[in-house]
Amino acid sequence: MNNLEIAIIDANTLTCMGLKNLLGELLPKTVVRIFPDFPTFVDDTPDMYTHYFISSQTYILYNPFFLPRKEKTIIMMHGAGNHTFPASNHIVNIFLPEKKLTMELKKFFSDNPDNNMEIPPSDNDLTAREVEVLILITKGFINKEIADKLSISLTTVISHRKNITEKLGIKSVSGLTIYAVMNGYVSPDRI
Repeated sequence: MNNLEIAIIDANTLTCMGLKNLLGELLPKTVVRIFPDFPTFVDDTPDMYTHYFISSQTYILYNPFFLPRKEKTIIMMHGAGNHTFPASNHIVNIFLPEKKLTMELKKFFSDNPDNNMEIPPSDNDLTAREVEVLILITKGFINKEIADKLSISLTTVISHRKNITEKLGIKSVSGLTIYAVMNGYVSPDRI
C-alpha cells in the first residue's frame, strides 16, 4: 500500500493538531500536513493529497478549487444539521466527542473504496456481533433471550459478553449501557 497524504487547512491550530493526532492514530502510515490558510496550501502541490480536511469557510471562499475535487474534500463543520451543503459533500462534525469522531472517521475511510487505506483495529474495537450483543444487553435482554434473538448458542453469547467486558474493561450492565450511549451504539431513548 502506498503512503497516502492528507492536508488539513484551517487557521485554528488546536483543531488542526487534534485532527492530525486522531488521523495519525487511525491511519499510522498516512502523512498528515497542516496548513494555516489556502494560499499556503496551494504553494505545496495540492493535487498530491488524497484528502483535504477544510473549514466550511475555506470551502465557500475557494469553491472553484474544491468543487471539482469534492470526492477528496471533507468539510469540517462546527456542529451538525443547519448547514447548506448538498448531501453529496463529505462533512465531519468536529464538535463530536473523541470516540464518536473516531468512529465517523473510521467509517468514512473504510467505506470509501478510493482510499485504499488500512485501518488497524484497536484493542477495544468490538466486532459487529459483539456490538449486536452489547445493544441487546443495554435493552435488558438476558443471555438466553440474546441467544434466541440472534440465533446463536447460549455459550456463544456468554463468550461475546466476556470478550466485550475484557475489551472495554466494563463489567456492569449500567456501565456497558453508558458506553453504548456515549459511543452512539444506542440512543438514550431506546433503552
